[in-house]
Amino acid sequence: MRINERRSLGRRLRPYFTVFDLPLMLIICALLSVGLVTLYSAGLGIPGKVEDQMRNIFLAFMVMWFVANITPQVMMRIAVPAYVVAVALLVAVALFGTIKLGARRWLHVGVDIQPSEFMKIAMPLMLAWFFQQRAGHLRWQDYAIAAVLLAIPVALIVKQPDLGTALLVVAAGFCAIFLAGLAWRALIALFVTALASLPVIWTVGMHDYQRDRVLTLIDPYLEPLGKGFHIIQSMIAIGSGGVSGKGWTHGTQAHLEFIPERTTDFIFAVFSEEFGLTGNLVLMFLYLLLIGRGLMIAGNAPNLFTRLLAGSITMIYFTYAFVNMAMVSGIVPVVGVPLPFMSYGGTALLTLGLGAGILMSIQRHRKLVQT
Repeated sequence: MRINERRSLGRRLRPYFTVFDLPLMLIICALLSVGLVTLYSAGLGIPGKVEDQMRNIFLAFMVMWFVANITPQVMMRIAVPAYVVAVALLVAVALFGTIKLGARRWLHVGVDIQPSEFMKIAMPLMLAWFFQQRAGHLRWQDYAIAAVLLAIPVALIVKQPDLGTALLVVAAGFCAIFLAGLAWRALIALFVTALASLPVIWTVGMHDYQRDRVLTLIDPYLEPLGKGFHIIQSMIAIGSGGVSGKGWTHGTQAHLEFIPERTTDFIFAVFSEEFGLTGNLVLMFLYLLLIGRGLMIAGNAPNLFTRLLAGSITMIYFTYAFVNMAMVSGIVPVVGVPLPFMSYGGTALLTLGLGAGILMSIQRHRKLVQT
């Protein structure tokens, strides 16, 4: 009888430890492995980086496991409270947040936290819930309300200022609005409006340092030893890698400290210099697999809420990877977006793990969600 009871208990507990989606898990583990190898090289001379990142990875997996065990129905119930709390934290940051490097992005609650990171998940949760409540009878007013729900936190994040995080929140929110059925005519109208407003944004809506980043993007050699120095060195590192790279731990730009933030935002430059074009193609293939798996989960999702949520999380991954690689390569201005599952950092990795857990939950519970 005791043996049967133990087996019965094991059967009951087993589903809680088999929650990980195998294809998604393998892709994430491959990216994390590449990230640790690159971080070891980039962090030579900086003790504790790899150890700290392994701790961050462990915490991210714990978050991923916990969220993967939560059903989409529970996520629907916490969507509105999560959004309200995240907006309240952003308001708190604006009122009495901690200032670092000229930006007010952190809130001290015993430790410093960055509430804008939470909005990357709270925003798609809120919009997915909002459109699920109106499924089948959406009107243009609903899209207008969704745009306001998106604009409120984005405005608070831009004010900090933190354009990188604001861009990720916009990407996730816009993806949810678009997948909910936004007409192409409205999309074209928004695009034309955005183009027409560029002069106003340039003169009124941007800080001096942001305008400098755009000008540096256009011609980094205007100030090769000043504002353009970092992006020039990054492009040199990428180009000097050639086809096969200089070899692991043999990158000169990184180890001679020409590359800024080489363990975080500019880790792609370190990887490119040491592994070359071949390594870049492998890395891009891994990201394509990650995005493809996310889109597959979204396509198999049983209702509007899970479909919009999975699509938005996948768009966050795409925006992370595309903006970081383009930023380091000198294609878009520097906005401070880490490379997903590779850059050193705890908060961003926890957010990515949270997103992966949501995808796994949607995939795992797809047959249990009422259509």
